Amino acid sequence: MGYNSTKDFLNLVDGLSDEYQLADDKVNSLMGYVKSIYRSEVENGYSAPMLWIGMYIALASLVCIIAMVADLLHGLRRRKLWFPCKYFRINAAFLSVIAVAMKLPVDLSGNMPGDVDQVGKLGSMAFMCTMMANLLPCLATMDNDALLSNVTALFILVITLVVNVCIQIQTVLLILHVSSCLAILKSKRIIEKKYQQGHERASKDIQSSKAGELLTFEQLKHHVSNHWIMAGSGSPQFITACFRTTSASGVICVLVTILHTLTLSWTVKAIITKDCDSDYSWSMIVILIVQSIGVVIGKIAPLSRCFATLSFNIMYSEIISDHFKVFKVESYWTHKLYDWKRASIRLPFRSHKLKVVIETLKKLILMFCIEFQEGVLVVCKIVALIPFILMICALYFYHCLKWSIFSSSSNKTEEPDPNKERSRPYVLHLEDGMELAERTLEGLLKSVEQLIQDGKRKQPINLKNLINGNPTGGFRGVEKLVHTHHHVPSLLSKAQYQDSWSLPVVTLTTIAVSLPEIEKNEVESLLGSVREGLVYVTSVEECLNDTNDYKSIRKAAESLWTEVDVSHKWLGHKLQDPIDVSHKCLGNKLQDPVFKNKKAGQILEWFWDKAKTIAKTIDQEDGSNGDINDDSKHKSICVNSMYRITKTIFLTYNENIENASPKELFDDISSMIADILAACLTNIPQVIVMKCHTSAIEKREASVSDAARLLGETAKIIETIQKHGIPQVSPDDLPFIDKWGAYLGNP
Repeated sequence: MGYNSTKDFLNLVDGLSDEYQLADDKVNSLMGYVKSIYRSEVENGYSAPMLWIGMYIALASLVCIIAMVADLLHGLRRRKLWFPCKYFRINAAFLSVIAVAMKLPVDLSGNMPGDVDQVGKLGSMAFMCTMMANLLPCLATMDNDALLSNVTALFILVITLVVNVCIQIQTVLLILHVSSCLAILKSKRIIEKKYQQGHERASKDIQSSKAGELLTFEQLKHHVSNHWIMAGSGSPQFITACFRTTSASGVICVLVTILHTLTLSWTVKAIITKDCDSDYSWSMIVILIVQSIGVVIGKIAPLSRCFATLSFNIMYSEIISDHFKVFKVESYWTHKLYDWKRASIRLPFRSHKLKVVIETLKKLILMFCIEFQEGVLVVCKIVALIPFILMICALYFYHCLKWSIFSSSSNKTEEPDPNKERSRPYVLHLEDGMELAERTLEGLLKSVEQLIQDGKRKQPINLKNLINGNPTGGFRGVEKLVHTHHHVPSLLSKAQYQDSWSLPVVTLTTIAVSLPEIEKNEVESLLGSVREGLVYVTSVEECLNDTNDYKSIRKAAESLWTEVDVSHKWLGHKLQDPIDVSHKCLGNKLQDPVFKNKKAGQILEWFWDKAKTIAKTIDQEDGSNGDINDDSKHKSICVNSMYRITKTIFLTYNENIENASPKELFDDISSMIADILAACLTNIPQVIVMKCHTSAIEKREASVSDAARLLGETAKIIETIQKHGIPQVSPDDLPFIDKWGAYLGNP
């Protein structure tokens, strides 16, 4: 590192001393400045990276803005104008990003002499206020533990900004977050209790399903719609958006935006002249511009949430009067604090006097917190009256204008929509007396219909063609597989595995795509069908076969399918890649030389022998190690399935396997795959019903959304399977392939 200015100053002093014969005291006086010049140069050298740190702050701010914009677009797309927090949330990742974006207010050592520097620091505080107002509804998406940890982290972050002059505004927003957290804990319980009542009422309509019958599309659609109404109206984020604390945070956010705009207008000249004297240099202007954009964009969601009450019918006089009862405190705002007050503290010592002191202090502190919570709510209700009164005036003017224009032209009264009337009992309200507005209920019904239509546009075409084109048109393949399976012992002596849906499908597909002289389009069609079918098979197994044994088999099937579909291998043995074949017929030639010029029966025999060889190796390794690792367990499951299925095919064909053509065997295996997939998909209605009912309130809306899409995707397939006729299998036994074999073998 070179210090040219120090050297130049020393040379200058030497020159002056020689030329003008300066006295020693004057030379010593001039030399006293050397240390200051040297120190300044060192500080400038260390401050050089601050420019890029400023750009890093701007980038972190931009990430927050993009997340807020994504939430705005999501809300507009879903017609949720209270803008739920889907992307911009309080979690470890975003708290880290926010901490970076807030470096300016917490930078105590940095010198901020310029006007732009000071405005940038104030702008960061305004940006923080905007982000806190945006983040408020996401508190409702967390469970109790996550809520405590994340709010504590946010509390620590905000407290670090105490040095700023605008701390009063930030402290108010932090208080609103804590106050809302206390109400969220109780409001979730209230909504959960009402949801359970609605779920029991909705479940009565689908309990009439008997053996051999599946729920119809209309039954499932009504069930999904009812649960979507409950999930939407009882969404924790929607409930939080209707809190008076949320309205108050929106008003504060607008106030901060106005103040920040005025501050910017007073310093436009300084910004143009780049009055940036801090170590951040011109990056301070970038930070100021980016965060100012964030302040403007970020105020949209909090301002819209001020009018979340529009989701309810507010034209009733009791609803309007309830908003003006600002000194009325609902019980759910203080319920948790009263619980803590009544609870006893288990102390690690036996001193009675100390216990009395601690209990007394606890009650005094909690009584103060209760009074403070009530005071915060009263203030928030008063502040929330500002947007509410504006909204009432605007609606009154709108209705008067509408009445004056259209009253004379039409006196027709709209007939009630039966769908709305049927769905209204499933609307969940936090407070009695609130009624969801017609347009809000209509929006929920339209949104669930849109989800179902989205699913219909993504129907599994290949899977549908495979099931429709199945010549057996029933479930003979399942009967053939399971019934013959019972006569084939397990290949492994030490491990016994349950039958599943996915593993036989993957194993049969492996055999089918290995057969020679099969047209390429038929192989690709089968692969595409299995690819689509396994998505639904996995959903069935995850929902209905969730024991540890079934999980192990499902993981083995998923791993094997990835190997077959992507790598074109079976347990490391290379299979022909259909993409590499340019002829009309696949004429599958396995890369192993032993498959050249082999017939279909010989290929089956190779798989059978290879399964026995691998199983023998696994048994030997287990005997020496005494324990089976995950890789050996995966292989043992796969080779056991291959051994039993190839043996089943041999028993089915008896001695005719040598005369069977590859095309005949390919068609039989394809038919068997279609039957297994069709039998498995009879459980889709049950999966849809289970997805509608999720225990975690935070995940309920997303789960019902998945159920609606799944209903749309599988509507035609369910209809086709119902036409084929369902065997008299008990609904409780439908998820298990071995139970199917028992029913089909002994109808």
